[in-house]
Amino acid sequence: MAELNHECGVAAVYHLPDRGVSPLAPPQGVEHTSNLIPRLLLDIQNRGQLAAGMTTFNPHRNQLIDTHKDVGTVTEVFHLNHQDSYRSLMRKYAGRAAIGHVRYATCGKDDKSYAQPFERHHIEKPKWFSFAFNGQLANYPRLRDEILSENDFHLARETDTEVLMHMICHQLSGDRRPEMIEMLTELSLHFDGAYNIVYLNALGNMFVARDPLGIRPLCYAKEGPLFAAASESVALANLGFRESSIKSLHPGEAVIIRDGEFSIQQFTASPNRAHCFFEWIYFANVASTLDDQSVYLTRKRLGEELADVETLEIDEDTIVVPVPDTAKAAADSLAFQLKVPCLEGLIRNRYVGRTFIEGANRADKAKTKYTPLPEVLRGKKVLLVEDTIVRSTTMKVLVSQLKERGGASEVHVRVACPPIIAPCFYGIDMSTISELFAPKFMDNGPLTPEIEVTMAETLGADSLKYLPIEAISRCVGFPKESLCQACIDGKYPTPAGVQLYQIALEKLELGEEENDGRAYDAPLSVTART
Repeated sequence: MAELNHECGVAAVYHLPDRGVSPLAPPQGVEHTSNLIPRLLLDIQNRGQLAAGMTTFNPHRNQLIDTHKDVGTVTEVFHLNHQDSYRSLMRKYAGRAAIGHVRYATCGKDDKSYAQPFERHHIEKPKWFSFAFNGQLANYPRLRDEILSENDFHLARETDTEVLMHMICHQLSGDRRPEMIEMLTELSLHFDGAYNIVYLNALGNMFVARDPLGIRPLCYAKEGPLFAAASESVALANLGFRESSIKSLHPGEAVIIRDGEFSIQQFTASPNRAHCFFEWIYFANVASTLDDQSVYLTRKRLGEELADVETLEIDEDTIVVPVPDTAKAAADSLAFQLKVPCLEGLIRNRYVGRTFIEGANRADKAKTKYTPLPEVLRGKKVLLVEDTIVRSTTMKVLVSQLKERGGASEVHVRVACPPIIAPCFYGIDMSTISELFAPKFMDNGPLTPEIEVTMAETLGADSLKYLPIEAISRCVGFPKESLCQACIDGKYPTPAGVQLYQIALEKLELGEEENDGRAYDAPLSVTART
């Protein structure tokens, strides 16, 4: 599903003082704990390949905290293919504590100034800090306008990360010296949306915080003196932490490290949950476990649910083909249930950049990215399994390629997700209704077999079948009330999300969306349709 973009990923490490040396620490010593950040970021590279960076803390250098970041993959930014350059970089930025980030832009430009972490220099140590942010503030327009309403204030970037930096600075302005937990509590009163934050200051104090709805995942582990956190559990497991040590940070909680002391504290109430279901069905690494729910087992159950609603007549020429790579678990499961082969009829060229990052002309890039295998496909009735259909550009190309180049006699598209009908305002790059495939056919009504027939004809497929919406909670393992399913049911978990959706509907009805862009870019004072 190369048309859908994620937001970002965060990581943090800290070797606590006076507690011996962790066996997981780098061989160079405790003061090189920061060397673990590139390893963590590599394992969450799936969450963003536009930029990467880290900030490290070392009390024995003039730059108490120092930041290295750039546009590019983790390998490119940290020179992992050039050992001398990599070692030099690690020596320069060596420290016992560090935070890191991988970025894909849901807002803002694609240049180095937007790469994270964001560092704010100051002569006072408590006011000299760096942070990285994963998510999206749905009330960013309001926060931005409030800041710019002050004549002496200016924002240089079109990103909610800079707004967040301003608000942290405001908490530390003048003679204020709030504890980190107090600062988080105050910030939570102003934020609406998804936000995971990793923060490090020039005193060597750190916090790792998850928003009260838990929209985006955030995992941590602590064994002896070593603490680490990352957006996904697989990064911590690959670092060497035991499975029993890896946990999901609860929504509204923060790991606080102050004066070398570790604690977990609740910074705001969390009566409700709104975990993004897309994390399990597409975004997260299949080896991750998020909020105690396995990504792989979720995708396996998606395939089982698809099999339960399959009506196609199965014969000896029927095969299942996954769209690489994240649809494979669902495809394998579907094939097993239907007792037909699951074959690699599409080969992904892993040296072609992800099409959503490469920018325009997705169709040409999809042709370059996927190669159909005629020896597998020729004369076959293909059940093509995909994670979801967002804009449909890639799917149209794949169906055409399977038939024209692969020689498939029939292509039946099976989607392991319900139709995407609404934008996301919490960190996934599908921001307008008009760009989405399904709403053009559904007209705010339910999905019917007749609509699926029309959709299939548009895609050039012989048939199309979506996963029923009620299957999502069963597959993920949470009640629907604990999931954010706004993009498939239009029910947003926060007030700003509700309002932005109403603005998007209004702009679509007035024919303004194509010209005016995302509802996210509009002031929240715009009158929304009720």
